[in-house]
Amino acid sequence: MNIVGIVVAMRIEARCLTNRHLPIGEIINLGNNSKICLCGMGGNAAREAAIKLQEEGATSLLSFGVSGALDSKLRPGDLLLPQSVYNERLLPVSLAWRDRVQKCLPSNLRVIGGKLATSKKILTSSNEKCDFAKITGASAVDLESGAIAEVAEDSDIPFLAIRVISDPIEFSPPLALLDAVNPDGSAKISQIISLLLHRSVTLSTLLRLGRDVRTARATLATVALHAGIELGNPA
Repeated sequence: MNIVGIVVAMRIEARCLTNRHLPIGEIINLGNNSKICLCGMGGNAAREAAIKLQEEGATSLLSFGVSGALDSKLRPGDLLLPQSVYNERLLPVSLAWRDRVQKCLPSNLRVIGGKLATSKKILTSSNEKCDFAKITGASAVDLESGAIAEVAEDSDIPFLAIRVISDPIEFSPPLALLDAVNPDGSAKISQIISLLLHRSVTLSTLLRLGRDVRTARATLATVALHAGIELGNPA
């Protein structure tokens, strides 16, 4: 029996799969065929979660969440089902699993293939994104998929990434905002208010970030609804 081990970094991503409260770093059973771990942002946390899931019986690993565009054609809500992942080296994706997921999806979703790259830090400008695209040849970037893919390769089990664009190449989370976000992606409200008062971040920037994330989450929720059987049928 295949057991899908799902790694999510942020609560807003996890809520597309389950309404249950997920303590950071704990493995939670979503059913007979899936387990999930909310790991917090970053490659080290994702690697630890993937290892725990594999040790607790996962026979395949899934990276599920949002990503940033490295291609100007990609917009918030576009779904990336990469055919490979780059994390200082090229890592494989289960193309058969990828194809099965894609066949489950409604035709109105814009689905992109190509390469997903993992960065060690959040890219906060279009220049950083363009430079990273030139180095990696990737269409999109995240912080976690590369580490999860490495664990899957080391364990000789299938790996898949499902990533939705939340920020286009020309608009990124501002550097000043990074310290106002918890590891699970939730906001530190008092710090955000302070940033607004000191004009380090504008209200229009926050509103656009919120809108783009909501658009991305809608696509993630659609994937979970239509391709649930390929994700271990979480509910």
